[in-house]
Amino acid sequence: MDAALREGYETSRRMQRRHDPTYYFATRRLPAEIRPATHALYGYVRTADQIVDGPRRPATPDGRRAALDAWEAELEAGETSCQPIVRALTDAAARHRLPLGELRTYMRSMRIDCAPVRIASWDDLVAYMDGSAGSVGRIMASLLGVPARHHSDLGRLGLAFQLANFIRDVREDATLDRVYLPAEDRDRFGVTEQDLRAEHATPAVRALVAHEVERARGLFAGARPAIASAPASVRPGMKLATGLYSRMLDRVEATGFDVLGRETGVRVWHIPGAALEALR
Repeated sequence: MDAALREGYETSRRMQRRHDPTYYFATRRLPAEIRPATHALYGYVRTADQIVDGPRRPATPDGRRAALDAWEAELEAGETSCQPIVRALTDAAARHRLPLGELRTYMRSMRIDCAPVRIASWDDLVAYMDGSAGSVGRIMASLLGVPARHHSDLGRLGLAFQLANFIRDVREDATLDRVYLPAEDRDRFGVTEQDLRAEHATPAVRALVAHEVERARGLFAGARPAIASAPASVRPGMKLATGLYSRMLDRVEATGFDVLGRETGVRVWHIPGAALEALR
């Protein structure tokens, strides 16, 4: 392996450890031979996310879209790219036959985030999440050895992770002028955008969040066939990731669904319990 490839894999691993420790710890439970590919995939999608949201992001929506176009062009260049992360991902795709064409869908969702976001309906949110998370889930399904008939089920796991993050980050996203919870749901429960920027959740916001938590749990349940069908060697890592994100939903519920005034993220001390459950 040449120096650029090693740099790409190692940079991706460090990015995952720094920015998403929950997913990083789950990745550590996967077989050693597929961890580098998991890191490389994370490195590519995280770089796209940084173009949209990072501290050095381009100043304008058009600038961010142009930077995303350039990053996608690097992926099209493949092994001839001068970007180590792209070189690593291209290498991983060749080794493990990964369907990197799914990343075109991912990049479309990232372009949506370049400007203020409003989601009209649940179907619209599912379409967005299918790009931002389901596409990555289907790539991971190939890497993990999940049978093809269950790839869409594992895509639902990606949607569940994404929806759990949206529930946790409601207030933060709203301050960034992004409201992912569908307008049809907000209207149903009588929730305004200003309600989502408040310091504490109103009864209406709590009811809305409870509704979305129920949906997320349904998505997790829909992914169980994919986890059960996966090779035994990868199931602990999959179960650990699922367990940690499910704990996030448990914490949301324990606060009375007040995601505006309470911290609901997963912490390091939640990992041992989830790891033990993953062994069952």
